[in-house]
Amino acid sequence: MELELYPFELQLKDTFTISHGSRTSQPTLIVALSDGGYTGYGEAAATSYYGVTTEGMSRDIMQVKDLLNENIHKTPEEIWEITRPFLKHNSFAQCALDMAVHDLYGQKQKLPLYKLWGLELKDLPLTNYTIGIDTIENMVRKMKEFPWPLYKIKLGTSEDVEIIKELRKHTNAVFRVDANAVWTAEQTLQNAILMKDLNVEFIEQPLAVNDKEGMEKVYKESVLPVIADESCIKESDVEECAKYFHGINVKLTKCGGITPARRMIEKAKALGLKVMVGCMTESTVGISAIAHLLPLLDYVDMDGSLLLKNDIADGVKIFNEKVHFTDRNGIGAQLK
Repeated sequence: MELELYPFELQLKDTFTISHGSRTSQPTLIVALSDGGYTGYGEAAATSYYGVTTEGMSRDIMQVKDLLNENIHKTPEEIWEITRPFLKHNSFAQCALDMAVHDLYGQKQKLPLYKLWGLELKDLPLTNYTIGIDTIENMVRKMKEFPWPLYKIKLGTSEDVEIIKELRKHTNAVFRVDANAVWTAEQTLQNAILMKDLNVEFIEQPLAVNDKEGMEKVYKESVLPVIADESCIKESDVEECAKYFHGINVKLTKCGGITPARRMIEKAKALGLKVMVGCMTESTVGISAIAHLLPLLDYVDMDGSLLLKNDIADGVKIFNEKVHFTDRNGIGAQLK
């Protein structure tokens, strides 16, 4: 078995701004796990907002190298449990490793992941395309440069309703809005009324995570569905979210990879929640992994590679309003 780690700096097409800050590039870590003539790839973006660095992820992953070598013949789920005690403090590192283990395992089984899980590629949800906070002029320009039937609009300004009203003048696309936890309950309820008439589908994480009283009010009274993001990080959050949200957004990096994400999806469906999987700003390696979960999802946000100027990988592609899979096994991604 061989374990190699590759840090990259992904350049973005445009400056990307949300309520937490702006960036023009995104550091990411690629894990390459080789055994028996196959190489599996995984990825996790180093997100400063969560205190995650490529150096920290690399250090933590290398600490479990011997464990991996001893257990490389086991299933991805077994390996996740074996490495969990050493990586539970760094879910991003565990995600990158779990993804690579899944890719390697799928290749050894000579099946793409979705077939390994008994799924079919039918009735797949379409990804939204994210428009970050910017001037109205630039937000309109980004939409025109990438015509798409479904946009996620990042909000969290004092002019959020006005932004949606202005953007609506330039497209008939469905909007989703992501307030990144900066609205109040009253703002959310009022904004929902106004935005419903502007063809907004749902609101993602309008309130701060600790505002349970506010979320309970929004959950009961909002005319638009609300989807948990920052409130749904790990597996144990799913049941709690069912009290305050109509659906959850699962991020592989935040929960620790494909293994826990599949369990979260199953739990959410059992609780009657809508399920979305979201991406970070990442290459086609990470996006290809998400793609195999599509048959299980109601919504998906897997546009990370579409926002890049320099994608470092080849794999699942998104164009003509569809996801196009490769004929490779495992995740189906390769570094360029």
